[in-house]
Amino acid sequence: MNSRLFGGILLIVGTTIGAGMLALPVATAQIGFWGSILLLVVCWAIMVASSFLFLEVNLALPPNTNLISMAGATLGKPGQAVVWAFYLLLLYSILSAYISGGGDLLHYLFSTQGVDLPFALSVVIFTCLFGFVVYLGIRSVDYVNRGLMLGKMGSYFLLVVLILPFVSKTHLGDGEFKHIMSPTGINIAILSFTSMMIIPSLRTYFNEDVKMLRKAVFFGTLIPLFCYIAWDMAILGVIPLHGESGMQQILHSSNPNSDLVQALTSSLKQDSVTVLAKFFTSICMATSFLSISLCLSDFLSDGLKVEKRGLGNVVIFSATFLPPILIAVYYPQAFIGGLKYAGLSCFILMIFMPAMMAWRARYGQGGSLALEGYQIGGGKLLLIGLLLFATLMMGYGFGGMLS
Repeated sequence: MNSRLFGGILLIVGTTIGAGMLALPVATAQIGFWGSILLLVVCWAIMVASSFLFLEVNLALPPNTNLISMAGATLGKPGQAVVWAFYLLLLYSILSAYISGGGDLLHYLFSTQGVDLPFALSVVIFTCLFGFVVYLGIRSVDYVNRGLMLGKMGSYFLLVVLILPFVSKTHLGDGEFKHIMSPTGINIAILSFTSMMIIPSLRTYFNEDVKMLRKAVFFGTLIPLFCYIAWDMAILGVIPLHGESGMQQILHSSNPNSDLVQALTSSLKQDSVTVLAKFFTSICMATSFLSISLCLSDFLSDGLKVEKRGLGNVVIFSATFLPPILIAVYYPQAFIGGLKYAGLSCFILMIFMPAMMAWRARYGQGGSLALEGYQIGGGKLLLIGLLLFATLMMGYGFGGMLS
Protein backbone atom coordinates (compact mmCIF):
# COMPACT_ATOMS: atom_id res chain seq x y z
CA MET A 1 0.00 0.00 0.00
CA ASN A 2 1.15 3.52 -0.84
CA SER A 3 2.79 5.06 2.24
CA ARG A 4 0.85 8.31 1.90
CA LEU A 5 -2.45 6.43 1.51
CA PHE A 6 -1.58 4.37 4.58
CA GLY A 7 -0.90 7.56 6.52
CA GLY A 8 -4.16 9.12 5.30
CA ILE A 9 -6.20 6.10 6.34
CA LEU A 10 -4.56 6.15 9.75
CA LEU A 11 -5.34 9.87 10.14
CA ILE A 12 -9.03 9.16 9.47
CA VAL A 13 -9.00 6.10 11.76
CA GLY A 14 -7.23 8.17 14.39
CA THR A 15 -9.82 10.94 14.04
CA THR A 16 -12.67 8.45 14.23
CA ILE A 17 -11.53 6.05 16.94
CA GLY A 18 -11.21 8.06 20.09
CA ALA A 19 -13.81 9.18 22.56
CA GLY A 20 -16.38 7.32 20.46
CA MET A 21 -14.57 4.05 21.15
CA LEU A 22 -14.55 4.71 24.89
CA ALA A 23 -18.05 6.17 25.15
CA LEU A 24 -19.92 3.78 22.83
CA PRO A 25 -20.32 0.82 25.23
CA VAL A 26 -21.46 3.21 27.96
CA ALA A 27 -23.89 5.05 25.65
CA THR A 28 -25.36 1.90 24.03
CA ALA A 29 -25.44 -0.38 27.09
CA GLN A 30 -29.19 0.11 27.54
CA ILE A 31 -29.99 -1.32 24.08
CA GLY A 32 -27.61 -4.25 24.51
CA PHE A 33 -24.92 -5.66 22.25
CA TRP A 34 -27.20 -6.89 19.43
CA GLY A 35 -29.05 -3.61 19.20
CA SER A 36 -25.76 -1.72 19.20
CA ILE A 37 -24.61 -3.62 16.08
CA LEU A 38 -27.65 -2.46 14.11
CA LEU A 39 -27.23 1.10 15.34
CA LEU A 40 -23.54 1.16 14.41
CA VAL A 41 -24.04 -0.24 10.89
CA VAL A 42 -26.82 2.24 10.08
CA CYS A 43 -24.83 5.19 11.42
CA TRP A 44 -21.72 4.08 9.51
CA ALA A 45 -23.62 3.89 6.19
CA ILE A 46 -25.13 7.33 6.71
CA MET A 47 -21.81 8.92 7.62
CA VAL A 48 -19.95 7.32 4.69
CA ALA A 49 -22.53 8.72 2.25
CA SER A 50 -22.29 12.14 3.90
CA SER A 51 -18.48 12.03 3.80
CA PHE A 52 -18.47 11.38 0.06
CA LEU A 53 -20.90 14.26 -0.47
CA PHE A 54 -18.60 16.48 1.57
CA LEU A 55 -15.65 15.35 -0.57
CA GLU A 56 -17.62 16.01 -3.77
CA VAL A 57 -18.35 19.62 -2.79
CA ASN A 58 -14.84 20.23 -1.47
CA LEU A 59 -13.25 19.02 -4.70
CA ALA A 60 -15.47 21.39 -6.71
CA LEU A 61 -13.88 24.37 -4.94
CA PRO A 62 -10.28 25.69 -4.81
CA PRO A 63 -7.65 23.90 -2.68
CA ASN A 64 -7.42 24.77 1.04
CA THR A 65 -11.18 25.41 1.13
CA ASN A 66 -12.68 24.41 4.46
CA LEU A 67 -16.31 24.02 5.51
CA ILE A 68 -16.89 27.73 6.12
CA SER A 69 -15.92 28.60 2.53
CA MET A 70 -17.79 25.58 1.15
CA ALA A 71 -21.00 26.77 2.81
CA GLY A 72 -20.45 30.31 1.56
CA ALA A 73 -19.89 29.18 -2.04
CA THR A 74 -22.98 26.95 -2.12
CA LEU A 75 -25.42 28.38 0.45
CA GLY A 76 -24.35 32.01 0.78
CA LYS A 77 -24.19 34.08 3.97
CA PRO A 78 -26.99 32.17 5.79
CA GLY A 79 -25.15 28.90 5.23
CA GLN A 80 -21.92 30.40 6.52
CA ALA A 81 -23.68 31.66 9.67
CA VAL A 82 -25.07 28.19 10.41
CA VAL A 83 -21.68 26.57 9.84
CA TRP A 84 -19.85 29.09 12.03
CA ALA A 85 -22.23 28.51 14.93
CA PHE A 86 -22.58 24.75 14.82
CA TYR A 87 -19.11 23.82 13.61
CA LEU A 88 -17.52 25.75 16.45
CA LEU A 89 -19.99 24.12 18.85
CA LEU A 90 -19.14 20.69 17.39
CA LEU A 91 -15.36 20.96 17.44
CA TYR A 92 -15.16 22.80 20.76
CA SER A 93 -17.52 20.21 22.30
CA ILE A 94 -15.40 17.33 21.01
CA LEU A 95 -12.13 18.97 21.96
CA SER A 96 -13.46 19.82 25.43
CA ALA A 97 -14.49 16.17 25.83
CA TYR A 98 -11.05 14.93 24.77
CA ILE A 99 -9.22 17.38 27.01
CA SER A 100 -11.49 16.51 29.94
CA GLY A 101 -11.06 12.78 29.29
CA GLY A 102 -7.31 13.13 28.75
CA GLY A 103 -6.97 15.12 31.95
CA ASP A 104 -9.04 12.52 33.82
CA LEU A 105 -6.84 9.69 32.57
CA LEU A 106 -3.62 11.59 33.30
CA HIS A 107 -4.87 12.36 36.81
CA TYR A 108 -5.80 8.69 37.30
CA LEU A 109 -2.43 7.43 36.02
CA PHE A 110 -0.54 9.74 38.36
CA SER A 111 -2.77 8.74 41.29
CA THR A 112 -1.94 5.06 40.76
CA GLN A 113 1.71 6.06 41.31
CA GLY A 114 0.87 7.96 44.51
CA VAL A 115 1.06 11.44 42.93
CA ASP A 116 -1.96 13.68 43.61
CA LEU A 117 -1.88 15.84 40.49
CA PRO A 118 -4.64 18.52 40.45
CA PHE A 119 -7.18 17.91 37.71
CA ALA A 120 -6.72 21.40 36.23
CA LEU A 121 -2.96 20.84 35.96
CA SER A 122 -3.56 17.43 34.34
CA VAL A 123 -5.73 19.15 31.71
CA VAL A 124 -3.08 21.78 30.96
CA ILE A 125 -0.23 19.24 30.75
CA PHE A 126 -2.22 16.98 28.40
CA THR A 127 -3.14 19.90 26.13
CA CYS A 128 0.36 21.43 26.01
CA LEU A 129 2.03 18.08 25.34
CA PHE A 130 -0.05 17.10 22.33
CA GLY A 131 -1.00 20.62 21.28
CA PHE A 132 2.66 21.32 20.48
CA VAL A 133 2.60 18.48 17.92
CA VAL A 134 -0.43 20.09 16.21
CA TYR A 135 1.35 23.44 16.26
CA LEU A 136 4.16 21.92 14.18
CA GLY A 137 1.74 21.06 11.33
CA ILE A 138 0.04 18.16 9.56
CA ARG A 139 3.24 16.30 8.67
CA SER A 140 4.26 16.18 12.34
CA VAL A 141 0.73 15.12 13.27
CA ASP A 142 0.89 12.38 10.61
CA TYR A 143 4.17 10.87 11.83
CA VAL A 144 3.29 11.09 15.53
CA ASN A 145 -0.17 9.72 14.75
CA ARG A 146 1.32 6.73 12.89
CA GLY A 147 3.35 5.72 15.93
CA LEU A 148 0.45 6.25 18.32
CA MET A 149 -1.97 4.41 16.01
CA LEU A 150 0.30 1.37 15.86
CA GLY A 151 0.41 1.36 19.65
CA LYS A 152 -3.33 1.94 19.89
CA MET A 153 -4.36 -0.80 17.47
CA GLY A 154 -1.84 -3.24 18.91
CA SER A 155 -3.09 -2.65 22.47
CA TYR A 156 -6.69 -2.75 21.24
CA PHE A 157 -6.33 -6.20 19.65
CA LEU A 158 -4.45 -7.56 22.65
CA LEU A 159 -7.07 -6.13 24.99
CA VAL A 160 -9.97 -7.64 23.03
CA VAL A 161 -8.23 -11.04 22.81
CA LEU A 162 -7.58 -11.05 26.56
CA ILE A 163 -11.14 -9.98 27.42
CA LEU A 164 -13.10 -12.23 25.01
CA PRO A 165 -12.65 -15.46 27.06
CA PHE A 166 -14.45 -13.72 29.94
CA VAL A 167 -17.41 -12.54 27.84
CA SER A 168 -20.75 -13.69 29.24
CA LYS A 169 -23.70 -14.45 26.97
CA THR A 170 -25.93 -13.28 29.80
CA HIS A 171 -24.31 -9.84 29.84
CA LEU A 172 -24.50 -9.63 26.02
CA GLY A 173 -28.24 -10.21 26.33
CA ASP A 174 -28.67 -7.32 28.77
CA GLY A 175 -30.46 -4.20 27.62
CA GLU A 176 -33.68 -3.70 25.69
CA PHE A 177 -34.06 -2.97 21.98
CA LYS A 178 -36.70 -0.32 22.70
CA HIS A 179 -33.89 2.00 23.86
CA ILE A 180 -32.33 2.08 20.38
CA MET A 181 -33.77 5.58 19.89
CA SER A 182 -32.06 6.88 23.03
CA PRO A 183 -30.70 10.38 22.20
CA THR A 184 -27.42 9.63 24.00
CA GLY A 185 -26.87 6.39 22.06
CA ILE A 186 -27.73 7.84 18.64
CA ASN A 187 -25.77 11.05 19.17
CA ILE A 188 -22.59 9.28 20.25
CA ALA A 189 -22.94 6.56 17.57
CA ILE A 190 -23.19 9.22 14.84
CA LEU A 191 -20.33 11.17 16.39
CA SER A 192 -18.20 8.00 16.48
CA PHE A 193 -17.97 8.06 12.68
CA THR A 194 -17.24 11.76 12.34
CA SER A 195 -14.05 12.25 10.38
CA MET A 196 -15.04 14.33 7.35
CA MET A 197 -13.68 17.54 8.91
CA ILE A 198 -10.16 16.29 8.14
CA ILE A 199 -10.95 15.84 4.41
CA PRO A 200 -9.80 19.37 3.39
CA SER A 201 -6.44 18.76 5.08
CA LEU A 202 -6.13 15.34 3.40
CA ARG A 203 -6.95 16.84 0.01
CA THR A 204 -3.81 18.98 0.33
CA TYR A 205 -1.84 16.03 1.69
CA PHE A 206 -2.85 13.81 -1.28
CA ASN A 207 -2.21 16.55 -3.88
CA GLU A 208 -5.78 16.39 -5.27
CA ASP A 209 -5.62 12.61 -5.92
CA VAL A 210 -9.36 11.76 -5.93
CA LYS A 211 -8.91 7.98 -6.03
CA MET A 212 -6.65 8.01 -2.97
CA LEU A 213 -9.04 10.35 -1.15
CA ARG A 214 -12.00 8.05 -1.76
CA LYS A 215 -10.07 4.99 -0.62
CA ALA A 216 -8.84 6.78 2.49
CA VAL A 217 -12.38 7.92 3.41
CA PHE A 218 -13.96 4.49 2.84
CA PHE A 219 -11.38 2.31 4.55
CA GLY A 220 -10.69 4.91 7.21
CA THR A 221 -14.33 4.64 8.34
CA LEU A 222 -14.84 0.90 7.69
CA ILE A 223 -12.02 -0.13 10.03
CA PRO A 224 -13.59 1.69 13.01
CA LEU A 225 -16.95 -0.04 12.38
CA PHE A 226 -15.43 -3.49 12.96
CA CYS A 227 -13.38 -2.18 15.87
CA TYR A 228 -16.47 -0.72 17.54
CA ILE A 229 -18.44 -3.94 17.22
CA ALA A 230 -15.63 -6.03 18.74
CA TRP A 231 -15.10 -3.45 21.48
CA ASP A 232 -18.81 -3.41 22.37
CA MET A 233 -18.76 -7.20 22.59
CA ALA A 234 -15.74 -7.16 24.90
CA ILE A 235 -16.99 -4.43 27.25
CA LEU A 236 -20.71 -5.21 27.33
CA GLY A 237 -19.89 -8.90 27.70
CA VAL A 238 -17.92 -8.52 30.95
CA ILE A 239 -19.33 -5.44 32.72
CA PRO A 240 -22.96 -5.83 33.87
CA LEU A 241 -25.57 -3.24 32.98
CA HIS A 242 -26.83 -2.75 36.53
CA GLY A 243 -25.30 -2.64 39.99
CA GLU A 244 -22.19 -1.07 41.47
CA SER A 245 -19.59 -0.27 38.77
CA GLY A 246 -22.21 -1.23 36.17
CA MET A 247 -22.56 0.48 32.80
CA GLN A 248 -25.51 2.61 33.89
CA GLN A 249 -23.55 3.94 36.85
CA ILE A 250 -20.57 4.73 34.61
CA LEU A 251 -22.85 6.62 32.19
CA HIS A 252 -23.77 9.10 34.92
CA SER A 253 -20.24 9.36 36.36
CA SER A 254 -18.13 12.52 36.11
CA ASN A 255 -15.06 10.33 35.44
CA PRO A 256 -16.32 7.71 32.95
CA ASN A 257 -12.93 6.83 31.43
CA SER A 258 -11.14 6.05 34.67
CA ASP A 259 -14.32 4.37 36.01
CA LEU A 260 -14.42 2.14 32.93
CA VAL A 261 -10.82 1.04 33.54
CA GLN A 262 -11.61 0.40 37.20
CA ALA A 263 -14.73 -1.60 36.27
CA LEU A 264 -12.66 -3.81 33.94
CA THR A 265 -10.09 -4.29 36.69
CA SER A 266 -12.82 -5.20 39.19
CA SER A 267 -14.62 -7.59 36.82
CA LEU A 268 -11.62 -9.46 35.44
CA LYS A 269 -8.95 -9.12 38.13
CA GLN A 270 -6.26 -9.41 35.46
CA ASP A 271 -3.18 -7.18 35.82
CA SER A 272 -2.38 -7.44 32.11
CA VAL A 273 -5.87 -6.20 31.20
CA THR A 274 -5.56 -3.28 33.61
CA VAL A 275 -2.22 -2.16 32.15
CA LEU A 276 -3.45 -2.47 28.56
CA ALA A 277 -6.72 -0.68 29.35
CA LYS A 278 -4.83 2.29 30.83
CA PHE A 279 -2.49 2.40 27.82
CA PHE A 280 -5.28 2.02 25.27
CA THR A 281 -7.62 4.65 26.72
CA SER A 282 -4.75 7.12 27.00
CA ILE A 283 -3.71 6.68 23.36
CA CYS A 284 -7.34 6.93 22.20
CA MET A 285 -7.49 10.39 23.68
CA ALA A 286 -4.14 11.42 22.19
CA THR A 287 -4.77 10.33 18.58
CA SER A 288 -8.20 11.89 18.28
CA PHE A 289 -7.03 15.02 20.08
CA LEU A 290 -4.34 15.47 17.42
CA SER A 291 -6.72 15.13 14.48
CA ILE A 292 -9.58 17.19 15.93
CA SER A 293 -7.19 19.96 16.99
CA LEU A 294 -5.74 20.04 13.47
CA CYS A 295 -9.25 20.27 11.99
CA LEU A 296 -10.30 23.08 14.33
CA SER A 297 -7.12 25.09 13.69
CA ASP A 298 -7.58 24.73 9.90
CA PHE A 299 -11.24 25.76 10.23
CA LEU A 300 -10.36 28.86 12.27
CA SER A 301 -7.56 29.76 9.85
CA ASP A 302 -9.98 29.51 6.91
CA GLY A 303 -12.84 31.31 8.65
CA LEU A 304 -10.75 34.12 10.13
CA LYS A 305 -8.55 34.38 7.01
CA VAL A 306 -5.43 34.17 9.18
CA GLU A 307 -2.46 32.16 7.88
CA LYS A 308 -0.85 29.75 10.31
CA ARG A 309 2.50 31.51 10.21
CA GLY A 310 4.32 33.60 12.80
CA LEU A 311 1.94 35.65 14.95
CA GLY A 312 -0.99 34.19 13.03
CA ASN A 313 -0.03 30.74 14.35
CA VAL A 314 -0.15 32.04 17.93
CA VAL A 315 -3.60 33.61 17.36
CA ILE A 316 -5.05 30.48 15.73
CA PHE A 317 -3.75 28.03 18.32
CA SER A 318 -4.76 30.25 21.23
CA ALA A 319 -8.29 30.29 19.80
CA THR A 320 -8.09 26.52 19.28
CA PHE A 321 -7.05 25.45 22.79
CA LEU A 322 -7.96 28.11 25.37
CA PRO A 323 -11.79 27.76 25.23
CA PRO A 324 -11.86 23.94 25.59
CA ILE A 325 -9.25 24.07 28.38
CA LEU A 326 -11.50 26.44 30.35
CA ILE A 327 -14.56 24.24 29.70
CA ALA A 328 -12.70 21.11 30.83
CA VAL A 329 -11.38 22.79 33.98
CA TYR A 330 -14.69 24.32 35.09
CA TYR A 331 -16.95 21.52 33.84
CA PRO A 332 -15.21 18.20 34.64
CA GLN A 333 -18.25 16.21 33.40
CA ALA A 334 -17.49 17.49 29.88
CA PHE A 335 -16.59 14.05 28.52
CA ILE A 336 -20.07 12.49 28.08
CA GLY A 337 -21.87 15.86 28.13
CA GLY A 338 -19.64 17.32 25.42
CA LEU A 339 -20.05 14.28 23.21
CA LYS A 340 -23.85 14.39 23.45
CA TYR A 341 -23.97 18.02 22.30
CA ALA A 342 -21.36 17.29 19.63
CA GLY A 343 -23.58 14.47 18.36
CA LEU A 344 -26.48 16.88 17.89
CA SER A 345 -24.22 19.26 15.97
CA CYS A 346 -23.19 16.33 13.77
CA PHE A 347 -26.74 15.91 12.45
CA ILE A 348 -26.65 19.51 11.24
CA LEU A 349 -23.08 19.80 10.00
CA MET A 350 -22.11 16.29 8.97
CA ILE A 351 -25.40 15.05 7.44
CA PHE A 352 -27.76 17.96 6.71
CA MET A 353 -25.17 20.45 5.44
CA PRO A 354 -23.24 18.14 3.04
CA ALA A 355 -26.53 17.05 1.46
CA MET A 356 -27.75 20.64 1.17
CA MET A 357 -24.44 21.88 -0.24
CA ALA A 358 -24.35 19.02 -2.75
CA TRP A 359 -27.93 19.85 -3.79
CA ARG A 360 -27.01 23.47 -4.44
CA ALA A 361 -23.79 22.48 -6.22
CA ARG A 362 -25.60 20.05 -8.53
CA TYR A 363 -29.04 21.57 -9.05
CA GLY A 364 -28.85 25.18 -7.81
CA GLN A 365 -29.00 28.27 -9.95
CA GLY A 366 -25.92 28.64 -12.11
CA GLY A 367 -25.49 24.98 -12.95
CA SER A 368 -23.45 22.16 -11.48
CA LEU A 369 -20.41 22.91 -9.36
CA ALA A 370 -19.38 19.26 -9.09
CA LEU A 371 -16.17 18.17 -10.73
CA GLU A 372 -16.73 16.26 -13.94
CA GLY A 373 -16.08 12.57 -13.37
CA TYR A 374 -16.67 12.59 -9.61
CA GLN A 375 -20.12 12.55 -8.13
CA ILE A 376 -21.57 10.15 -5.58
CA GLY A 377 -24.50 8.06 -6.85
CA GLY A 378 -28.04 8.11 -5.53
CA GLY A 379 -29.14 11.36 -7.13
CA LYS A 380 -31.87 13.45 -5.52
CA LEU A 381 -33.31 10.45 -3.65
CA LEU A 382 -30.15 10.07 -1.54
CA LEU A 383 -29.97 13.79 -0.81
CA ILE A 384 -33.64 14.02 0.19
CA GLY A 385 -33.30 10.91 2.39
CA LEU A 386 -30.30 12.36 4.24
CA LEU A 387 -31.99 15.76 4.65
CA LEU A 388 -35.14 14.16 6.09
CA PHE A 389 -33.17 11.87 8.39
CA ALA A 390 -31.05 14.73 9.73
CA THR A 391 -34.11 16.93 10.29
CA LEU A 392 -36.00 14.21 12.17
CA MET A 393 -32.99 13.33 14.31
CA MET A 394 -32.28 16.96 15.15
CA GLY A 395 -35.86 17.44 16.36
CA TYR A 396 -35.85 14.18 18.26
CA GLY A 397 -32.42 14.78 19.76
CA PHE A 398 -33.17 18.30 20.96
CA GLY A 399 -36.52 17.15 22.34
CA GLY A 400 -34.86 14.26 24.20
CA MET A 401 -32.20 16.47 25.76
CA LEU A 402 -34.72 19.10 26.87
CA SER A 403 -37.12 16.56 28.40
